[in-house]
Amino acid sequence: MHDKQTIKTLNDLIETCKDGEYGFKASAEHAVDPQIKSLFETRAQDCRRAAAELQTIVMQQGGKPEDSGTASGMAHRGWVAVKGTLAGYSDLAMLEETERGEDAALARYRAALKEELPMEIRNVVEAQLQGVKRNHDQIRALRDQHKAAVSH
Repeated sequence: MHDKQTIKTLNDLIETCKDGEYGFKASAEHAVDPQIKSLFETRAQDCRRAAAELQTIVMQQGGKPEDSGTASGMAHRGWVAVKGTLAGYSDLAMLEETERGEDAALARYRAALKEELPMEIRNVVEAQLQGVKRNHDQIRALRDQHKAAVSH
């Protein structure tokens, strides 16, 4: 017996991961600073891995896994910058965008953990939330570093 609510919650998170993967990929293409470029590329891979892990669980639960981001993915997740508009962005602006995106992702993970999830699924979601938090802090630290550098 599969639990429709659990599957829906997981599919929402898959969508969040896919949106993140897309946003980080686009940001990596436009970033100038190699450190920032590499951070964005790593994050895109993390998002892809997280989505794959959740898709497997959805299938084990007998559901149909989400396999793309939201059509309104960018807005949905807080990614305001779409590929076309990123061209004029500074690395600092992109760090601010991606941090906003990660804020939105954190909120969705926290909401998911308020649901009644089976223990083993809750553990996976919990672990992924820790990953999002770590990345969020990394991006924030880089952003602050860049802000300091720009203001000097």
